[in-house]
Amino acid sequence: MKHTPCTFLVILLSIIDDCLAQPSCVVESFSVKENFDPKKYEGKWYALAKKDPEGIFLQDNISAEYTIEDDGTMIATSKGRMKLFGFWMICADMAAQYSVPDPSTPAKMFMNYQGLASYLSSGGDNYWVIDTDYNNYAITYACRTLKEDGSCDDGYSIIFSRNPRGLPPAIQRIVLQKQEEICMSGQFQPVLQSGKSKY
Repeated sequence: MKHTPCTFLVILLSIIDDCLAQPSCVVESFSVKENFDPKKYEGKWYALAKKDPEGIFLQDNISAEYTIEDDGTMIATSKGRMKLFGFWMICADMAAQYSVPDPSTPAKMFMNYQGLASYLSSGGDNYWVIDTDYNNYAITYACRTLKEDGSCDDGYSIIFSRNPRGLPPAIQRIVLQKQEEICMSGQFQPVLQSGKSKY
């Protein structure tokens, strides 16, 4: 079977086009919510799906309540259940305070968090709001360590909803697209919302 040089050129251009269509996994290239408004973000959110970082992380019945203080600082309290020692399920409370290193990009925040019990971790992570419509869904992202090429070595993301029962199909499609854009497609696990973290 003979192939003309033209055939090879078409195949090569197709391969190049496919490569260019792939999202960049360099973390600094990820787009975040433009003109993020913390006041609209305020209130209660329920985690529907998550991609965990390395280490211990809230497992199910995760919710977060965001409030804005008088000075404009955003704070949050989070609740959820987590597994300790591989078998012991406990209810956990976390508190966090957010700062904005660059006011021109308010969706790129830094989160200082504190576990409200001795066995819970404390520390700080980036907290980027990748996208939200404020009324239905929000997608957050954090990268703890970068690889040499600028992609993420240890990152996590949470899909939040105002409704613990889920998101409508049109919004699910937006969420799937955003998961691809942050190079985490297929890595999310559903978060059970059974109300068992109420205590």
